[in-house]
Amino acid sequence: MMKSINPATGEEIATHEQFTEAQIDAALDQATATFATWRTTPISDRTALLTALADAYHDNRDRLARMATLEMGKTLKSALAEVDKCVAAFRHYAQAGPAMLEGGSIPLAAGGKADYVWLPIGPVLAVMPWNFPYWQVARFLAPCILAGNVGLLKHASNVQGVAALMQEMMGVAGAPDGLFQNLPIRSDAVAAIIADDRVAAVTLTGSEGAGRAVAEQAGRALKKVVLELGGADPFIVMPSADLDAAVKQAVMARVQNSGQSCICGKRMIVHTDIYDAFLDRFSAAMAAVKAGDPFDPASDMGPLSSEEQRRTVQEQVWKMKAAGATLIGGEALPGPGAYMNAGILTDVPTDPALMGEEIFGPIAMLFRAADVDDAIAIANGIPFGLGSSVWTTDAAEEARFIRDIQAGMTAVNQMLASAPEAPFGGVKRSGHGRELGPFGLHEFMNLKSVYRSE
Repeated sequence: MMKSINPATGEEIATHEQFTEAQIDAALDQATATFATWRTTPISDRTALLTALADAYHDNRDRLARMATLEMGKTLKSALAEVDKCVAAFRHYAQAGPAMLEGGSIPLAAGGKADYVWLPIGPVLAVMPWNFPYWQVARFLAPCILAGNVGLLKHASNVQGVAALMQEMMGVAGAPDGLFQNLPIRSDAVAAIIADDRVAAVTLTGSEGAGRAVAEQAGRALKKVVLELGGADPFIVMPSADLDAAVKQAVMARVQNSGQSCICGKRMIVHTDIYDAFLDRFSAAMAAVKAGDPFDPASDMGPLSSEEQRRTVQEQVWKMKAAGATLIGGEALPGPGAYMNAGILTDVPTDPALMGEEIFGPIAMLFRAADVDDAIAIANGIPFGLGSSVWTTDAAEEARFIRDIQAGMTAVNQMLASAPEAPFGGVKRSGHGRELGPFGLHEFMNLKSVYRSE
């Protein structure tokens, strides 16, 4: 039995029965049968389904958003924006998808040519987290549908209401049975599904530990895997930057989704010449952030996703304070709900053990950098490499940051955010492979070469 608990009140929303082994087996059979026909379905029909799915999400956006707010605590405003982002992704793949599926031809020096075509590979298992419960599934689902594959979803146990609604929307859009199936299962059932011959590949967004486990399981089965894991992204501010804009976006990076975002800046690395000015403005802005009822438009952020998640963040902060860091704000709030204030850690030791953890909550770490080289060294001095944000109007500094920061993504003079059109993913212990754009589509397709004599 899996429970949905409202993190704003601590009250139980619903319980969900877990699939039995027999139900899992039936779902895999259904996926196999559906793939046999969907793989040859005309591309025009696949894009029509994506358009219908976009319409279904748009027409049901209030209902969908409310469920996300209830189950994991994000503000209703941000939940609505998340649903809208899914709509944009479905429409993007519906409109741009056919061009992404076009093959090509390569002339051969020895004579003749090699054509290449993109073909689907089969059922893909998606293991997804709770923090953006619609978007992180949609960025797998949209290219999956377009490619001619079918999807199996293992969602986080605390957002099973969201998972059920996503499957319901497939029915509203007129998708064939089995094209996308929610599997209400726990993590201990994943290994057997990955090993099953009816599953072609797996994608995971989640923790480093979950990534290691899934990668190991996929490796044993010799199956393709894409991993989007954690990050402790650098947010670098140089003297030439627009300081007010940088501070505003730094605050947004830490309080968006109550700080529970993989790609929003967590380590603010500020040049020593502007460090004090940045800290003054940043601390004042963070202190003004209102944590409260996620359904109240006046709330800047809701609770963390659970009491357990809040305790995890508190324990990480306590460890850093014990190592010499100073905390400004960041208090847990009394009363029902997993609320806490936004906070800043200064004087953080660059201890590898501390820097190897991702703080998944509204707590920023602030570092002082002597120059460009020092900023890059601090940015790269961790095992993660997901995203980064750099603030400078100096072209030479910008070029250095883009070239030398070890990350899969860099935003220049803006907070990093994902978009359906662009590749998304990291390096180092933040995972491998890419989602979104044509790259996410092609990750789970067979690039077949066809040799011809002329």
